[in-house]
Order: sequence, then C-alpha cells, then structure tokens
Amino acid sequence: MVHVKHLWLQNFRNYEEIDLSLPKGKIILLGDNGQGKSNFIEAVGFLGTAQSFRSVPTEALIKQDCENSIIRAEIQHLNRELLVEAEISKARQNKIFVNKQKITPLRNLNGLIPITIFGPDDLNLVKAGPSIRRNYVDDLLVQIHPKNIQIRADIDQVLKQRNALLKQARGRLTDDIAVTLHVWDEKLDALSKKWGEERKSLLETIKTYAENAYLELVGGEVSLDLNYDPPWLEKGLLQVFEEMRDDELRRGTTLVGPHRDEIYVFLSGLPARTHASQGEQRTIALSLRIAGHLLLENVHQTKPLLLLDDVFSELDATRSKGLLELLVADQTFISTAIKPDHVTSAMEINIQQGKILN
Repeated sequence: MVHVKHLWLQNFRNYEEIDLSLPKGKIILLGDNGQGKSNFIEAVGFLGTAQSFRSVPTEALIKQDCENSIIRAEIQHLNRELLVEAEISKARQNKIFVNKQKITPLRNLNGLIPITIFGPDDLNLVKAGPSIRRNYVDDLLVQIHPKNIQIRADIDQVLKQRNALLKQARGRLTDDIAVTLHVWDEKLDALSKKWGEERKSLLETIKTYAENAYLELVGGEVSLDLNYDPPWLEKGLLQVFEEMRDDELRRGTTLVGPHRDEIYVFLSGLPARTHASQGEQRTIALSLRIAGHLLLENVHQTKPLLLLDDVFSELDATRSKGLLELLVADQTFISTAIKPDHVTSAMEINIQQGKILN
C-alpha cells in the first residue's frame, strides 16, 4: 500500500501554501484549466521521482518571485511511515530527505515510493516518435531496480563525451582522436549491451500484461505485440561504429545506439503507428500504462500510487471506466475539469488560482 496521508506545499508553482490531510481511495482535483490541478499532481509525483513529469527544469517549479519551494508529505508505504521532504532551490542544489536522512544522489529516490503517472501526452505513446516509447520503457526499468538508474546515467554521460569528441574532430580522424574515440566506443558498447538486454527482457514481460489489458478494454479477438530488436544488439556496437565511422565523423554525432532505437507496436500483426485508428492507438497507450502499473505492483509487492492528470478529457466514457477498473491503487489522484459520472471519490478538492476552496 502507498498512501499520502498529509501534504504540505510552500511556494510550489502557483501555490503559496497548502496543508492538507488526504484519505485513501480516489481523490478528485476539480477546477478550470490553468488553476493548479496539474501542479498538485506534479508536486506529489516529485516526491517519488525527484523530477517533474512534464520534463521541465526544476526551477520552473518555484513560485514566481520566490527563491525556493518546499514539498513535504507523510506517506505510508506498506508497513513503513515515511516523512518525505523536498527543497527545490534556484541558488542551491535541490535536496530530498526521507525520515530526516538526505537522499544522495537524488536519483536514488527512484523506486522508493512506487508511482504511476499518466498524463494526456501518454495517449500519444503509439503515434508519436520513438523517443516517447524509449522513455516509457527506460522509466520503467529505473523504477524496477536501482542499478538501472546508474546504467542509464552512465550511457547519457558517455554519449555526451563521445558526441563532443566527434564534433571536435571536424571530420578528421587524427591519431589522438582515434585513440580517445576507441575508449568511448568500448564503454558505450558495454553499457548499451546491458541496456539493450534489459529493454528486451522488460518488453517480453509486459507484453502479456498489455495484451490482456487491451482485450479487457475493447473485447474481441486481437493480438498486441511489442518488438525491440535493434541490429546493433546482435552485431555489437564496436563493429557498427567501425562501419559508420566516416558518417559519424562527417556529421559529428553518434548515429546508432540505444538513444536512437525504435520500439515497434503491432496490432493484429500490423504496425499500430501507421495502421491503427486513433481510438485503437489510444487504447494501446492505455494498455501499455496499465501494463507498467501492474508490473511495478508485482515487482514492489504493493500497488503504486496512481496519478491521473487530465486523462479523461481525451477518453470516451467506456475507455475511462475501463481504465479505472484496470488501474487499481490504494490511493488515486485524478485531475479533471468535470468530474466523470462513473467515479466514486473519497474526497473532492476544488482548486482556483492555486488555492483550495473547500
């Protein structure tokens, strides 16, 4: 069980101050657009991920004309009582404490409080470009096991160094560039092989969850398949880098690797991105998020905290109802301008211009 029992906010986004006790069950955040519903969801999500699910700099989370922001919450996770405190600062390094113990580095917070966040952009999981599907898989890997946090960070760092070297070369492979480039090649090859195998294993695991969720949502006889099989994974990046050396030197960037992979989704044997209808694509996206939620529940042996940000505005009543039936949590936060008829809530919070009205 994951349950936010009490939440305090200070100078977070458009909130000056909040002090709120929260029940288990479904909590509906009601209000017009631009009033602070998503900001509330964002604050709760930050406590489990140390970042915004909107992919914005942490400085953007601080209320205008303020120097820092505070998020504090009492959280029950299984049999543990956690006091989680986050300080977001413009001038200093951000800090997070759990039961007064500082979390260092911040990425070590991942997985400590299992959370599933579902926003309107997630409905583009199928029809958008490959980066959103890579992030979906990679974010799950990070939440599953702490070791994946470091591997992901190391890949990003090595890629940054390798790209800087390729740009520095300006199309010419000098002896010095060749020696240094080989070092980065070997490091990226070793890290990418681990990451590629982790991705492949994860997709095999969640494929059944996703297909079952899709059938629950729409019925009928269809198949849902996920495919991840980049050619470099079998050949090895070292060989591929040799083959692409001239192109990479000319363009000054790494042209192949886990940062450019595609994850293919097939519905009844056809590519879902090009052949599925918009309704089918959205249902697949829902199924993938449900699959991730169920996987985290199985890994952590507890239902993750569930945050649904303005999802129902893009779904019909049937899919909305199906989503809530399949995404089971001990506590769910739902932001919406209009309360769905099929939702029975434990608490309704009316929000206007960063203030709680009730």
